[in-house]
Amino acid sequence: MEERAINKNQLTHSEKILIIDDEHGLLTLVKITLNKEGYQEIMTAETGEEALLSIKNNHFDLILLDIMLPDYSGFELCTEIRRYTTAPIIFLTARTSDYDKLSGFAIGGDDYITKPFNTMELVARIKAIFRRRQLDRSSVQVSSESEKLYQYGSISLDMSCAVLNVEGREILCTAKELELMEFFCKHPNKVFTTAHLYEAVWGVSEYGDEKTVTIHISKLRKKLKDESKPYKVITNLRGIGYKFIPPTGEEW
Repeated sequence: MEERAINKNQLTHSEKILIIDDEHGLLTLVKITLNKEGYQEIMTAETGEEALLSIKNNHFDLILLDIMLPDYSGFELCTEIRRYTTAPIIFLTARTSDYDKLSGFAIGGDDYITKPFNTMELVARIKAIFRRRQLDRSSVQVSSESEKLYQYGSISLDMSCAVLNVEGREILCTAKELELMEFFCKHPNKVFTTAHLYEAVWGVSEYGDEKTVTIHISKLRKKLKDESKPYKVITNLRGIGYKFIPPTGEEW
C-alpha cells in the first residue's frame, strides 16, 4: 500500500521508505508525519512475509522495522532483509533492554527507537541517516584511498573495503562499528562524550540515545581485545567520556 502527499509548495524528498509494523494506527501516524515532512515514497507492511515481498520487488532507502510481528520476530526478519538490501534499518519497539538493543545492532540494525516515541524524534533520526549517507557518498568522491586507511600498531582499519584487522586477523564488524572506529582513528588521544560520539557517528544530537554508543563501544573493545590486556585502546574516563589511545606495538 502506498500513500503520496500532494503539496506543490512543499520540498519533497526522493528517498523511498518501508514501514513494517502490525499496529495499523501507528502505520497511519508515521505515514502522515513523513508525508508532511516531504517524504512521499512511503510503503507499508503489516507482516514479515508482506515486507519481504515488497523488499524483493522494490528498492528502499530506509526501513522502519517493528520487533514484534505476527509471523516473524523483527530480529529474524532483519537477518532475512539483509540478504536483499543494505538499506539502513531503524528498529521500532516497546522493548527497552540493552540486550535487545545489542541484539538489534549485532544483526545489522542501524538505529533503535523505543515506543511510545515522539514522531519528530523519528523524523530527526531518519533525516540524520539520510544526511550522513549523503556526506559519506560525497567524501568518497573527494577522498583518496590512502585517506581511508589507518594503521596503529597491530590495528589497521581500511574503510575503502570496510575491513578491521587486529593482530593480523580480520574482525567482522557492523557498519556502525566501523564508522565509530574510523571516528576514533581520525581523532586519536582526544576525549569525546557519548553525546558527541552519537552526534558524530549517528548524526543526531537532540534526540541521541547515549546507550547506543555505550553498547557499540563495548562490542568494539571486545573485538580489539581490550578486556584481556592491561593497555586499553579505547579508554573510559568515568564521568567524562571515551578516548582512543593508539597502540604503538610495544604495549601489545
